[in-house]
Amino acid sequence: MGAVPGSIDTDTDLPTTVPLRHFIAGLGSLAAGALVGLGAIAGVVPGFDSLTHVHLLLVGWVCVTIMGAMTQFVPVWSGTSLHSQRLASAQLGLVLAGLSGFVVALAAGAMAWLAPFGALMVAGFWVFAYNILRTLATLDEYDVTERHFGYALGFFCLLTLFGLVLAVDFASPVTASLPVNHANLRQAHATLAVFGAVLTTIYGALYQLGTMFTQTELHGVDHSLQSVEALGHPVGVVLLAGGRLVGSAFLARVGALLVVAAALAMSAVLGRRLYEMQVDWEPMHTRYAVVAVALAAWALSSLPAWIAAPTAGANLFGASGSGHLLALGVVGTVLVGTLYHVVPFIVWVDRYSDRLGFEAVPMIDDLYDDRLAAADGTLWVCGAVCLVGAAWAGLSPLVAGAGGAMVTLSVAAFAANMLLVVHEHGPDPIDRVLLGSLSPRPASTPEDDAQRSDV
Repeated sequence: MGAVPGSIDTDTDLPTTVPLRHFIAGLGSLAAGALVGLGAIAGVVPGFDSLTHVHLLLVGWVCVTIMGAMTQFVPVWSGTSLHSQRLASAQLGLVLAGLSGFVVALAAGAMAWLAPFGALMVAGFWVFAYNILRTLATLDEYDVTERHFGYALGFFCLLTLFGLVLAVDFASPVTASLPVNHANLRQAHATLAVFGAVLTTIYGALYQLGTMFTQTELHGVDHSLQSVEALGHPVGVVLLAGGRLVGSAFLARVGALLVVAAALAMSAVLGRRLYEMQVDWEPMHTRYAVVAVALAAWALSSLPAWIAAPTAGANLFGASGSGHLLALGVVGTVLVGTLYHVVPFIVWVDRYSDRLGFEAVPMIDDLYDDRLAAADGTLWVCGAVCLVGAAWAGLSPLVAGAGGAMVTLSVAAFAANMLLVVHEHGPDPIDRVLLGSLSPRPASTPEDDAQRSDV
């Protein structure tokens, strides 16, 4: 997409540095998580390698990226002001401090430290939820995206509370005195995280992004499909998580059916947007096509497993082996594809929007390298196919290792591309974006910007 989307007001006072800080921190966690995952396949990661890998990716990349995106675009999409930029900065520091200590404790097997660092993460996510909810509270009515974000914030609060109880239970068992056991609580926590907080946010964003980047509107059967998803998904997540928490296969099964139906409806809505698109096809649309296909494939493959045993540990994220299809094909592809426009957009608005119409300025997609984008997209899809195929077909571990290596290389290319955008076009050096006033270098001046634009 070569121009600024028409529905976005570039005159809005955007908190540029805050979301960029979230995105860069998320890229660091993504890279670390990819390396840990590769190391886990090779058997060289100490301690609880699987939990370390999952928390780096889910908390450090996915959730931190969601925090930055909501901080940036809830005010823009909703036509209001962020409640507090100070809280937006505090939330990231709390989550990163908590996550860093948490994954080190997991790798070292120091379980007594999980609860203190987990409490820091809980504090960060609750600050984030409070800040966005206070922002949304200024609105008179809510559209489908804003409702999804509100549901997701509720899921964030609940899942982090469950996570803190689990962290305490590792060092000082408390579930023995509770009506639920550790395994059931862990399943509910994971369900609320992936299907509640993450997938609900993604669905809400796709209603905006799918129409914006295809220049289409929902019509006809789209509204019926939207109703199925908008009601079925949040209710399904509550029932699925609740059924797993109390060990009720019936409740979990009803919830699972609703979650699957919502996924198929969302896949159809996105597919119809791409089919009816009014702009030229671009690589970003290819990523969203992958999402539509992967989401439908995940839902259809998971349906039999969830009908048979929705509370089984092997079926936590759907059919056995489908975790990578959901994580890479849906969640990861949405985040990567969206960040290819969000990060350049934020930088473009800050750096070039005031010059539009007065001088020649680059378009948004001119800020990143097309070749790197094509390379990381190809590696991502090929790596996902290898990982999913290895899990479903029981292929050699070498296939899974090759898939992990390709995903790791894709992450490196993607991270390099985004960092180059910030480095070459951003208003401040990367260390200034990350550290703010703690950076040893002062913020750039107008004279600095003028010199940089002349280069």
